[in-house]
Amino acid sequence: DLESHLQRCQQLPVTVLTDHQDLSNTELKTILNSVAPQQYRIRAKLRTYKPQKLYQSIKLHCSKCSSLQEVPDGSDFDLILQGSALTAPNPELQSTSWYDSVMWTTQDQKQRKIAIHFVKHDEMVQQPEDTLLMIEGGTLKEVWKLTKKFKCVIPVRSTEDDLELLDLSAPFLLQGNIKYYGCKQCSTPKPIKNLSFIAAEQRPSWEPTEVAQVLGIELLQYVFIMKFTLFDGTGALNAYLFDY
Repeated sequence: DLESHLQRCQQLPVTVLTDHQDLSNTELKTILNSVAPQQYRIRAKLRTYKPQKLYQSIKLHCSKCSSLQEVPDGSDFDLILQGSALTAPNPELQSTSWYDSVMWTTQDQKQRKIAIHFVKHDEMVQQPEDTLLMIEGGTLKEVWKLTKKFKCVIPVRSTEDDLELLDLSAPFLLQGNIKYYGCKQCSTPKPIKNLSFIAAEQRPSWEPTEVAQVLGIELLQYVFIMKFTLFDGTGALNAYLFDY
Protein backbone atom coordinates (compact mmCIF):
# COMPACT_ATOMS: atom_id res chain seq x y z
CA ASP A 1 0.00 0.00 0.00
CA LEU A 2 1.00 3.66 -0.26
CA GLU A 3 1.92 4.01 3.41
CA SER A 4 4.40 1.12 3.42
CA HIS A 5 5.78 2.30 0.07
CA LEU A 6 6.41 5.78 1.51
CA GLN A 7 8.17 4.27 4.52
CA ARG A 8 10.46 2.30 2.20
CA CYS A 9 11.18 5.48 0.25
CA GLN A 10 12.22 7.26 3.44
CA GLN A 11 14.77 4.53 4.16
CA LEU A 12 16.48 4.87 0.76
CA PRO A 13 19.36 7.37 0.49
CA VAL A 14 18.03 8.80 -2.78
CA THR A 15 14.66 8.37 -4.48
CA VAL A 16 13.71 9.42 -8.00
CA LEU A 17 10.30 11.05 -7.53
CA THR A 18 9.86 12.75 -10.90
CA ASP A 19 10.64 10.93 -14.16
CA HIS A 20 11.25 13.25 -17.19
CA GLN A 21 14.14 11.18 -18.54
CA ASP A 22 14.88 13.81 -21.20
CA LEU A 23 15.77 16.39 -18.51
CA SER A 24 18.96 16.62 -16.47
CA ASN A 25 18.73 16.75 -12.68
CA THR A 26 18.13 20.15 -11.09
CA GLU A 27 19.00 21.04 -7.50
CA LEU A 28 16.13 22.05 -5.25
CA LYS A 29 17.75 25.39 -4.42
CA THR A 30 17.60 26.27 -8.13
CA ILE A 31 13.94 25.31 -8.31
CA LEU A 32 13.13 27.36 -5.19
CA ASN A 33 14.68 30.43 -6.84
CA SER A 34 12.85 29.91 -10.14
CA VAL A 35 9.59 31.40 -11.33
CA ALA A 36 6.74 28.93 -11.81
CA PRO A 37 5.63 27.17 -13.91
CA GLN A 38 8.65 25.13 -14.97
CA GLN A 39 9.33 21.46 -15.52
CA TYR A 40 12.25 19.78 -13.75
CA ARG A 41 13.70 16.40 -13.01
CA ILE A 42 14.94 16.00 -9.45
CA ARG A 43 16.68 13.45 -7.28
CA ALA A 44 15.62 13.90 -3.69
CA LYS A 45 15.00 12.11 -0.45
CA LEU A 46 11.55 12.00 1.07
CA ARG A 47 12.07 13.64 4.45
CA THR A 48 8.48 13.65 5.77
CA TYR A 49 4.93 13.12 4.62
CA LYS A 50 1.61 14.18 6.10
CA PRO A 51 -0.79 12.96 7.26
CA GLN A 52 0.79 9.91 8.85
CA LYS A 53 -2.42 7.84 8.65
CA LEU A 54 -3.87 7.31 5.20
CA TYR A 55 -7.51 7.65 6.30
CA GLN A 56 -6.67 11.22 7.41
CA SER A 57 -5.84 12.05 3.78
CA ILE A 58 -9.49 11.90 2.75
CA LYS A 59 -11.21 15.30 2.89
CA LEU A 60 -14.41 16.87 1.58
CA HIS A 61 -13.93 19.56 -1.08
CA CYS A 62 -16.35 22.13 -2.45
CA SER A 63 -15.56 22.97 -6.07
CA LYS A 64 -17.56 26.20 -5.82
CA CYS A 65 -15.92 27.92 -2.82
CA SER A 66 -12.78 25.69 -2.78
CA SER A 67 -13.22 24.93 0.93
CA LEU A 68 -11.83 21.77 2.48
CA GLN A 69 -13.22 20.06 5.55
CA GLU A 70 -12.76 16.89 7.55
CA VAL A 71 -15.07 13.95 6.87
CA PRO A 72 -17.44 13.73 9.87
CA ASP A 73 -17.35 10.46 11.76
CA GLY A 74 -20.36 8.26 12.46
CA SER A 75 -20.89 9.59 15.98
CA ASP A 76 -21.62 13.10 14.63
CA PHE A 77 -24.29 11.71 12.31
CA ASP A 78 -25.75 9.57 15.11
CA LEU A 79 -26.16 12.61 17.38
CA ILE A 80 -27.96 14.55 14.65
CA LEU A 81 -30.29 11.61 14.05
CA GLN A 82 -31.00 11.34 17.77
CA GLY A 83 -31.83 15.04 17.90
CA SER A 84 -34.20 14.83 14.94
CA ALA A 85 -35.94 11.80 16.48
CA LEU A 86 -37.16 14.02 19.33
CA THR A 87 -39.71 15.48 16.92
CA ALA A 88 -42.36 12.90 16.04
CA PRO A 89 -43.30 12.48 12.37
CA ASN A 90 -46.20 14.69 11.33
CA PRO A 91 -49.17 12.37 10.46
CA GLU A 92 -50.44 14.96 7.98
CA LEU A 93 -47.31 14.43 5.87
CA GLN A 94 -47.90 10.70 5.37
CA SER A 95 -48.58 9.18 1.92
CA THR A 96 -48.82 12.01 -0.60
CA SER A 97 -49.24 11.94 -4.36
CA TRP A 98 -45.53 11.20 -4.88
CA TYR A 99 -44.58 8.95 -1.96
CA ASP A 100 -46.12 6.18 0.16
CA SER A 101 -45.50 6.17 3.92
CA VAL A 102 -45.24 3.55 6.64
CA MET A 103 -45.13 4.59 10.31
CA TRP A 104 -44.66 2.55 13.46
CA THR A 105 -43.61 2.86 17.11
CA THR A 106 -40.55 1.02 18.44
CA GLN A 107 -41.07 -1.53 21.19
CA ASP A 108 -38.24 -0.24 23.42
CA GLN A 109 -38.60 2.12 26.40
CA LYS A 110 -38.23 5.24 24.28
CA GLN A 111 -41.07 4.18 21.98
CA ARG A 112 -39.71 6.19 19.09
CA LYS A 113 -41.98 6.90 16.16
CA ILE A 114 -40.38 6.10 12.82
CA ALA A 115 -41.72 6.99 9.39
CA ILE A 116 -40.39 5.76 6.06
CA HIS A 117 -41.54 7.47 2.87
CA PHE A 118 -41.08 5.49 -0.37
CA VAL A 119 -40.88 7.76 -3.40
CA LYS A 120 -43.16 6.53 -6.21
CA HIS A 121 -42.68 6.34 -9.97
CA ASP A 122 -45.79 6.12 -12.18
CA GLU A 123 -47.82 5.92 -8.96
CA MET A 124 -45.96 2.74 -7.97
CA VAL A 125 -43.06 2.11 -5.60
CA GLN A 126 -40.04 0.87 -7.57
CA GLN A 127 -38.07 -2.29 -6.90
CA PRO A 128 -35.89 -1.91 -3.74
CA GLU A 129 -32.66 -1.67 -5.76
CA ASP A 130 -34.17 1.30 -7.66
CA THR A 131 -36.02 2.97 -4.78
CA LEU A 132 -35.26 6.25 -3.04
CA LEU A 133 -36.77 6.54 0.41
CA MET A 134 -36.82 9.13 3.18
CA ILE A 135 -36.64 8.19 6.86
CA GLU A 136 -37.74 10.10 9.97
CA GLY A 137 -36.79 9.16 13.52
CA GLY A 138 -34.36 6.37 12.63
CA THR A 139 -31.10 5.55 14.39
CA LEU A 140 -27.76 5.22 12.62
CA LYS A 141 -28.06 1.43 12.75
CA GLU A 142 -31.54 1.52 11.20
CA VAL A 143 -30.42 3.90 8.46
CA TRP A 144 -27.52 1.62 7.50
CA LYS A 145 -29.85 -1.38 7.38
CA LEU A 146 -32.00 0.44 4.84
CA THR A 147 -29.02 1.40 2.66
CA LYS A 148 -28.19 -2.31 2.27
CA LYS A 149 -31.57 -2.99 0.65
CA PHE A 150 -32.65 0.22 -1.07
CA LYS A 151 -30.78 2.34 -3.60
CA CYS A 152 -30.87 5.70 -1.81
CA VAL A 153 -31.80 6.89 1.66
CA ILE A 154 -32.43 10.52 2.68
CA PRO A 155 -32.79 11.35 6.40
CA VAL A 156 -35.52 13.96 6.93
CA ARG A 157 -37.67 15.51 9.65
CA SER A 158 -41.18 16.94 9.77
CA THR A 159 -42.12 20.59 9.94
CA GLU A 160 -45.69 21.86 10.21
CA ASP A 161 -46.27 21.69 6.48
CA ASP A 162 -43.44 19.76 4.81
CA LEU A 163 -40.53 17.37 5.18
CA GLU A 164 -37.06 18.89 5.24
CA LEU A 165 -33.42 17.83 5.20
CA LEU A 166 -31.48 17.58 8.44
CA ASP A 167 -28.62 19.91 9.31
CA LEU A 168 -26.01 19.77 6.52
CA SER A 169 -23.47 18.53 9.07
CA ALA A 170 -25.24 15.22 8.35
CA PRO A 171 -25.15 13.50 4.97
CA PHE A 172 -28.15 14.54 2.86
CA LEU A 173 -28.04 11.25 0.95
CA LEU A 174 -26.75 7.74 1.57
CA GLN A 175 -26.13 5.26 -1.21
CA GLY A 176 -24.67 1.87 -0.35
CA ASN A 177 -21.87 2.59 2.12
CA ILE A 178 -21.21 6.11 0.78
CA LYS A 179 -22.37 9.23 2.59
CA TYR A 180 -22.92 12.34 0.47
CA TYR A 181 -22.51 15.77 2.05
CA GLY A 182 -23.44 19.28 0.98
CA CYS A 183 -21.50 22.50 1.44
CA LYS A 184 -23.09 24.60 4.21
CA GLN A 185 -21.80 27.81 2.69
CA CYS A 186 -22.85 27.26 -0.93
CA SER A 187 -26.05 25.20 -0.55
CA THR A 188 -29.52 26.73 -0.59
CA PRO A 189 -31.81 23.82 0.32
CA LYS A 190 -35.00 23.61 -1.72
CA PRO A 191 -38.27 21.84 -0.81
CA ILE A 192 -38.13 18.05 -0.56
CA LYS A 193 -41.06 17.83 -2.99
CA ASN A 194 -38.60 18.75 -5.76
CA LEU A 195 -37.62 15.06 -5.67
CA SER A 196 -40.92 14.41 -7.45
CA PHE A 197 -39.36 15.94 -10.58
CA ILE A 198 -36.83 13.10 -10.71
CA ALA A 199 -39.51 10.53 -9.88
CA ALA A 200 -41.47 11.76 -12.91
CA GLU A 201 -38.59 11.01 -15.30
CA GLN A 202 -38.92 8.03 -17.61
CA ARG A 203 -36.26 6.04 -15.73
CA PRO A 204 -35.33 7.72 -12.44
CA SER A 205 -31.67 7.00 -11.71
CA TRP A 206 -31.41 8.83 -8.37
CA GLU A 207 -27.83 9.83 -9.10
CA PRO A 208 -26.35 11.89 -6.22
CA THR A 209 -25.47 14.83 -8.50
CA GLU A 210 -29.05 15.05 -9.80
CA VAL A 211 -30.56 14.66 -6.32
CA ALA A 212 -28.24 17.38 -5.03
CA GLN A 213 -29.20 19.72 -7.86
CA VAL A 214 -32.97 19.47 -7.37
CA LEU A 215 -32.55 19.88 -3.60
CA GLY A 216 -30.34 22.98 -3.97
CA ILE A 217 -27.31 21.24 -2.49
CA GLU A 218 -23.74 22.03 -3.57
CA LEU A 219 -22.29 18.52 -3.50
CA LEU A 220 -19.01 18.03 -1.65
CA GLN A 221 -16.52 15.70 -3.32
CA TYR A 222 -14.22 13.26 -1.57
CA VAL A 223 -10.60 14.15 -2.32
CA PHE A 224 -7.25 12.60 -1.44
CA ILE A 225 -4.63 15.04 -0.16
CA MET A 226 -1.04 14.49 0.99
CA LYS A 227 1.96 16.73 1.62
CA PHE A 228 5.52 15.53 0.93
CA THR A 229 8.69 17.32 1.99
CA LEU A 230 11.58 16.57 -0.41
CA PHE A 231 15.26 17.19 0.45
CA ASP A 232 18.45 16.93 -1.61
CA GLY A 233 21.04 18.71 0.55
CA THR A 234 20.61 22.05 -1.23
CA GLY A 235 17.11 22.82 -0.01
CA ALA A 236 13.71 21.44 0.97
CA LEU A 237 10.61 21.54 -1.21
CA ASN A 238 7.00 20.85 -0.25
CA ALA A 239 4.99 18.88 -2.80
CA TYR A 240 1.24 18.38 -2.58
CA LEU A 241 -0.95 15.60 -3.96
CA PHE A 242 -4.59 16.49 -4.61
CA ASP A 243 -6.81 14.05 -6.46
CA TYR A 244 -10.43 12.94 -6.71
